[in-house]
Amino acid sequence: MRPTFLVLGALSAALAVAAGAFGAHALRARVEPRLLEVFETGARYQMYHALALLAVGWLAARQPSGAADTAGLAFVVGIILFSGSLYLMTLLGIRALGAITPLGGVAFLVGWIALAVAAARQAP
Repeated sequence: MRPTFLVLGALSAALAVAAGAFGAHALRARVEPRLLEVFETGARYQMYHALALLAVGWLAARQPSGAADTAGLAFVVGIILFSGSLYLMTLLGIRALGAITPLGGVAFLVGWIALAVAAARQAP
């Protein structure tokens, strides 16, 4: 599972760059400025958490732990729910998808707490 977090982190970072470019170039003239901000927030948070997945993969490779696995899974779920809902809300215009976004935020919080636990357990 651990190398998977490195792969998922790298792929997620690539997708975040692509989403950012798509938003900056293809969407700028097609959606209202507020929705463009929503899309950009999704891309930004995806990149933050793609980098977090790389940290999880690195930490877990040093010393596998359930806390690291929990962090990685929570970050993946968070990216899907948080960034995914913002992307879909912008592209499809379905504002009700915004109700899913906070669930992704909770997953991100769980991931950061689990990552802190995993890191603390490795401290000398």
